Amino acid sequence: MSPFWTLLARDLKLAARSGGGAALALSFFALVATLVPLGVGADLKLLSRIAGGILWVGAVLAALLSLDRLFQGDFEDGSLELIALSPLPLEMTALAKIAAHWLSTGAALTLLSPLLALLFNLAPYPTLVLFLSLLIGTPAVSAVGAIGASLTLSLKRGGLILPLIILPLLAPVVIFGAGAVAAVMDGFSPNGGLGLLAAFSLAAVLLSPFAAAASVRLNLGS
Repeated sequence: MSPFWTLLARDLKLAARSGGGAALALSFFALVATLVPLGVGADLKLLSRIAGGILWVGAVLAALLSLDRLFQGDFEDGSLELIALSPLPLEMTALAKIAAHWLSTGAALTLLSPLLALLFNLAPYPTLVLFLSLLIGTPAVSAVGAIGASLTLSLKRGGLILPLIILPLLAPVVIFGAGAVAAVMDGFSPNGGLGLLAAFSLAAVLLSPFAAAASVRLNLGS
């Protein structure tokens, strides 16, 4: 097995053993989706209209809960320095950690979204578009989050600063993802929103490993 797949499998095992990050993210996502209908009321048309935006914001905020530990655990126990000295480039290390975070958190949030869409009385086709938008867009959340996690790596209270760095960068993801669902609700094609979302997500996944690796090098002093 190559070093990349070994690191990916290791991070997935660590995420499964701890369980806290993914479980906390799913719980938070479910709570947001449950509380909003209680606050808005029983207006089913209004609930279905705001479903895309609320669920997208909830998914992004839920994913942030575990992002601060993306590099922090390895940095604290010295594993990150050993990984940096291994034959695997830091860019590939960052990519493996992004993939592990998405598989353990982003994919789980995506799979849960159709069930939570029922609370908003969302029709089947808009629910499918919501699912597809989360499937396409959540990798960008993990990718951009990796940049923020690497920038706050050596800060004692980096978890508090991380959302301030990441959330403005993720505004296009929320706009395109929720916009695709809104377009369907208005009778238009969601292809424009999904296409822009896919382009942003692809760019984030391709570019963020380089930015994250550069930041990790600075924090390691190498």
